[in-house]
Amino acid sequence: MISSLRKTRIIATLGPVSETPERLREMMQAGVNIFRLNMSHANHDSVRNLVPTIRGIAEELGLIIGILMDTQGPAVRTGDLPVKFELKVGDILEFTVRGAQSEEVYSVNVNYDGLIDDISVGDVMLVDNGVLHLKVLNKENNRIRCEVLTPGPLGSRRHINLPGVRVNLPPLTEKDIADVALGCELGVDFIALSFCREASDIHEMKRVIATHHGTARVIAKIEDQCAVKCIEEIIEATDAVMIARGDLGIECPMEELPIIQRRIMKKAIQLGRPVIVATHLLESMIENPVPTRAEITDVANAVFEQADAIMLSGETTVGKYPLECIRVMDRVARRIERSGYAPYAKQTELENDQEKTTRAGVSLANSLPHSGLIVFTSHGVMADYASQLRPQTAPVFAITAQAEVARRLILNWGTHPIVASKRKGMEQILSEVEEILLKNSLMEKGNSLVILSDLEEGEKNVDSIELRKI
Repeated sequence: MISSLRKTRIIATLGPVSETPERLREMMQAGVNIFRLNMSHANHDSVRNLVPTIRGIAEELGLIIGILMDTQGPAVRTGDLPVKFELKVGDILEFTVRGAQSEEVYSVNVNYDGLIDDISVGDVMLVDNGVLHLKVLNKENNRIRCEVLTPGPLGSRRHINLPGVRVNLPPLTEKDIADVALGCELGVDFIALSFCREASDIHEMKRVIATHHGTARVIAKIEDQCAVKCIEEIIEATDAVMIARGDLGIECPMEELPIIQRRIMKKAIQLGRPVIVATHLLESMIENPVPTRAEITDVANAVFEQADAIMLSGETTVGKYPLECIRVMDRVARRIERSGYAPYAKQTELENDQEKTTRAGVSLANSLPHSGLIVFTSHGVMADYASQLRPQTAPVFAITAQAEVARRLILNWGTHPIVASKRKGMEQILSEVEEILLKNSLMEKGNSLVILSDLEEGEKNVDSIELRKI
């Protein structure tokens, strides 16, 4: 087999530097598998233009490209200020809710009225990505009086983190629900739930998607301590999980972040949920053409631990070198994939006969040098199982008749979806798939193919394993 397939997926966030058709095409050719639409910044008109543009270019290039809509979520933010505050240690800053007025020199309103009920005297509030630390001194008459612990500027609409505080916000805001409705209308493949705190939040997102007749898979973004405490229940309830290290790194002690990341990775792989590592992977490349050595190691560690995907944010939205970032990720991922992996998949939990059948097929492929796995799948389930088991060397070629299923499978580690006509028989499809693999130097004549199938025959599903040579 020719080793030209990257198992780890690359997700790129779209923004001002990456939304033109020319740049989208270049990014796909450089190795992007999924584009992320950040609804904290995107508007509905731009999304309506981008989705069909991405679909059209992907079809021209013959690529399977997924689209991820990332909801803004119920963020707690400061209001508008006429000018920035330059705060010093010991200054008093007062937060107001419900239209309260403050007599302090430094005061700002907050968009969440329940903040005064959720927060306690002595709590520490982190503002603007953790730049400002403030200690709550007292609260009364809809005013929260705080002491500045770290100096820095405070501008308008800054995000507030409340480590360890359980805020009583709904899982989805009115804006989120409107964005999800748009995503379902346009047929996006994944919808991310920001600030997911518990399994019931996932159930609510799935209910909203179903209400709007959507088929998108739900990605739970892990961003605070509440989510970490409920992580196993969240992973079981969701379709995929994102380790969103921006807010998570603020909400949790910094020395705990690597441990939390590893714990989520292990549990997600064991339970068969795709896992995405996000935020700050190549942050320095927003301004610089080459990454730091620490960033290279960070990307490498995510690949070594077999993350399904690694994600770029500011690097491809406002950065100066978006294409270079994608190429760096591609290059590092390919190299690390040849060097061995963490053994998390060995602890995979198998529950049903189809999972056990899939494991038998993966074990057979592992025992055969230069082999590939062909998975015929109606809804993607058996292909999900194959990816979860992390075949040692064999790529997973998922054959499906539905483009929507193929795009959802593009997130899965080591899976390469191929759309085949439903009207053709399995033997004819296999013959065409073999031609595709040979033509693209993905396999060679004489290589073994382990063929798994969960296709429907009449009124029942039949799982099968077959071995043949190209």
